[in-house]
Order: sequence, then C-alpha cells, then structure tokens
Amino acid sequence: MPVDDKAPLRRMIHFSFPIRFGNPKNLLNPQPNRHQSKLFHNLPMADVLPSSRRPVCPSCSKPARICLCSRFRSSSVENSVGVIILQHSLEKNHPLNSARIVKLGLKNVEIATVSDVNFEARFTIRLPEPNSAAQNLDPDIECSFRNGHGTIQKPQIQDGSIVDKLNCTKTNEGAAISVTIGKHGVVNSFDHIWMQLPGFQELKINEFLASPEIRASLAKGFIVKKMQKRQLVESKGLEEYAEFEIQVPPKSVLLFPSENAFTVSGGVDGSDFYINNLIVLDGTWAKAKRMYNENPWLRLLPHMKLDLEIMSLYSEVRHQPKIGFLSTIESIVYALKLIGDHPEGLDDLLDVFESMIGDQRRCKDERLKITSQF
Repeated sequence: MPVDDKAPLRRMIHFSFPIRFGNPKNLLNPQPNRHQSKLFHNLPMADVLPSSRRPVCPSCSKPARICLCSRFRSSSVENSVGVIILQHSLEKNHPLNSARIVKLGLKNVEIATVSDVNFEARFTIRLPEPNSAAQNLDPDIECSFRNGHGTIQKPQIQDGSIVDKLNCTKTNEGAAISVTIGKHGVVNSFDHIWMQLPGFQELKINEFLASPEIRASLAKGFIVKKMQKRQLVESKGLEEYAEFEIQVPPKSVLLFPSENAFTVSGGVDGSDFYINNLIVLDGTWAKAKRMYNENPWLRLLPHMKLDLEIMSLYSEVRHQPKIGFLSTIESIVYALKLIGDHPEGLDDLLDVFESMIGDQRRCKDERLKITSQF
C-alpha cells in the first residue's frame, strides 16, 4: 500500500485468520495478467459537459475522447458487502484515480471527501438511537477483535453493552465520543460518556479506542461527523464547516496495513468472523497515512490487509514500491473476493481499469512522439 507521494494509493490488505461471508466457495483466484483489452458496448457514453476547454464526461470525469462509461459491460455490480471510500481531496481529479471506476461499477458504495487538517478538526461519534435504521442494521451482531498478540479475543461484557449501564449526560452535541485534533492528528481535547466508569478516567485516547469494551459498545454501528476549520478568503480568521457525516454499519473493517491488521490469504470457509462493510482510504501513501492519523475514529475498527504477491496494473505507468502494493480498485475487488462477495461482473471492473491504464500509456507515447519532433 505505501507508494511515493506522487503515486496513487496502492492498497495492501492482510487477514491471518479465515473469514466467512456468504457462499464459502467464492475464493480468490487472482489472475492479474489475464485482463486483456476488450470491447465494451452496453453502457452509453454520458452526455458531455459544455466547456471552453476540452469536453469532459460528467460521470467519469475523463476527457470525452477517453470516456470510461461505455466500457462497462453491464450495469452496476450488486456487491453485498458495502464499500465506503474516504477519498483525499487531491485525489478526486487525478487522471489515474481508480475510485471513479468503483463509483461507477459498484452499486453499494459511498465516497466521502477528506481533506488535511491544517488548523483544527472536531469529531463527534454518536451511537444509533434505539429502533433507528442504524440500530436495526444487525440486531444480533457479534464482534471479535485482535488483541495485538496474534490471537482473537471477544470482549468480556456481561449484561450487554456497557453503554446500556450508563445513566449519564452525553458529551457535546449528544455524542458518545468527542475528539478535537490539530495538524497530523495531535489530540487537543478528548471526552466520552464512559468517563465515570472505573478504569476509564485515565485512559489515553489510543488505549481508549483500542479497548475491547468500547469497541463492543459501538459494535452495532455509529455515526461519525467531522467539523473542519479553514481560513477565510482574504482574512486571517477561521471558519468551521461540516466536512462529512458517515454512518458506519456494524461489522465494518478498515483496509489498512497497521501493525495489528489481520490478514486473509485463503478461503472463507469455517470462519466465525463476519464482514458487512469495507472502509478504504484513497490517496497517495503519504496522504493515506495522514488521513489515518487525522481520523482517530478509524482506530475503533478492526484493520485488515491483503497478502497478495501480485503486480499492480498500475506498474505500467506508475511507480510500484514493491509487489502487492495495489490500486484502490484492485484492492477492493480482491478483498471482496477473499471475504466471499464475488458478484457477477466484479472482475470486469479490472478490465475497465486496465483500459484506463492503456489510455494513459498511449497519451504518454503521443506526448513523447510530439516532443521528439522538435
């Protein structure tokens, strides 16, 4: 997943215990070199936005002459495992950004734009209200978390979640957790509704976020909102604005190669660990690490990473630090297959991605040819 600062994020994702979701026969059989150029017919090209510059497709944001929309062989793929992409603000319009293919190709996907914290950001985490849609996503959720020593432990909670035992006033804005951070994730303030419980008063934020009891209390999902500060135009003053609000479903995991990330390298048969939703960071490796550090709520989730010794299709046009460092679209496709969600048409998304890489290679060759004439 690490890449140079000028390269898009390659994702390396790993699981060391098996995972079960859906049909256990859907196992990963990566064939990264089999995706050859194909003709794509079914989807019509989107209408082109009028502009004084070269025309651009409003759907895929590519120049009209290399629009991707007509290359999808079918309508959106019906993925059962949801995907939430946290996309760095500088990545959206990158010509080789592969999240655009995810957005057009998967039905169950959301993209939230995330920018760097240059002044201050405030996060509030709310628990789903009783009988709310978020609460009813999965009433029988059962979670397991890695304890950091290579084994799996289940939170030792009796009589339900510890949040049910509290009779206290919630933090600011009715949140269960409130965190204010500065640049690069430096914590300025931290508050939560568990302060009154023995053993929770002195916990540092990383210890708190890693606590099995806290994770169990948030196992039915939560809503996270980010308020970001930015400088006013032609002024030294700051204004606060809402950057995103995300409903994180139960059984969500983050695709990120942290130290305690677990790996998936085989099938899904016989596992007791379930995944309902993937959260993916989209940006260069440097930007992905900064997004991770500046979004502390991500540490509430189990982390996973792929363990695949394959070359990224990106390697033809972008630097790949080493084998296994993949693009966003490749990581999502392989991760979905590993956890058993392999809907019809999923592999076709890699064909579209390969064709986009081919466009970039041809454009590069054309520029070199023109340059050589002078």
